[in-house]
Amino acid sequence: MPSTCWTCKSPDVPRYMNENGTDKYYSGKWSSKGAEIVNPIGCANCHDEKSMNLTITQPALIEAFERQGKDITKASHNDMRSLVCAQCHVEYYFNKNLPGKEGIPVLVFPWDDGQTVEDMEAYYDKINHVDWTHKISKAPMLKAQHPGYETFQMGIHGQRGVSCSDCHMPYKTEGGQKFTDHHIQSPLNNVANSCQVCHREETDELIKNVFDNQDRIIGNRDQLERLLVRAHVEAGKCWELGATEAQMKDILHGIRLGQWRWDYVAASHGGSFHAPVELGRVLGTGIDVTQETRIKLAKLLMTLGFKGEVPYPDIATKAKAQKFIGLPMEKLKAEKAKFLKELAPKWDAEAKERESKY
Repeated sequence: MPSTCWTCKSPDVPRYMNENGTDKYYSGKWSSKGAEIVNPIGCANCHDEKSMNLTITQPALIEAFERQGKDITKASHNDMRSLVCAQCHVEYYFNKNLPGKEGIPVLVFPWDDGQTVEDMEAYYDKINHVDWTHKISKAPMLKAQHPGYETFQMGIHGQRGVSCSDCHMPYKTEGGQKFTDHHIQSPLNNVANSCQVCHREETDELIKNVFDNQDRIIGNRDQLERLLVRAHVEAGKCWELGATEAQMKDILHGIRLGQWRWDYVAASHGGSFHAPVELGRVLGTGIDVTQETRIKLAKLLMTLGFKGEVPYPDIATKAKAQKFIGLPMEKLKAEKAKFLKELAPKWDAEAKERESKY
């Protein structure tokens, strides 16, 4: 795991970048920065240390704007109340092929062609990006991260100029002073200061509206998930029966498209509230492409001489799914316990010694 994975975890990241440069930060394994990245997300991730104005500390966001011909320093204060969140709550990937930085996993936001699921998919297809190859189907997969900012902008609140902070960090007043509440949380925990600043409905009704949208999105998301599981297993059966790469090419691409849409929705976190119409559309196209892919699989299975229904695994629970894919949970838990007991305290001790010299 590369050290780039630390990027959204601590104010130590921009500190390390400022002291050593971004190339050195992105280079090396995750463990190489263990004693450097120790503090939780804090003021320095979003605020200038001298003026306390909102600021962007992640180069990836600045670079994404530049590639679109935009200057992020010209963003309004209201836009900044969302852009500081967009430093992390976005889709991204690691690019090891940037000119002059070959081999370094540089953090990149795939926004060059836009921020819809199709826009970012086109970007990835254009550069032949593959996050991993599925073990069963051999499909070239995309792994969505957490496109929260992208989906937020596609919903009614984002389109009407509401910022992330308006709802997740609403204004409060104490001693005659108005300021942003830095207890970052779900707006549903503070409906009076978030939702009801604009909406006049009762608290229970507003909360029910959110949960109803979530339930509807989850229902279709789970349906797409079931179809994808079957598509992967059916593709695996085709390979087992001697399918050629030429026969499987369009099928594997269809699986890639269907699962990218499922993951885009599943990983967008608050997307079912931020943009329920858009997520419903994404799931609809995902179900459509996956069903079309399964029709192609059914035809190929017949061509390969297979009759009957492909046996599907019992993955009704998380434990059963982990067992099916061969995930050694006991081994992983033991490794984590050993890390927390032996290595993590050493990193903390080294960090304490380093910080004592500031």
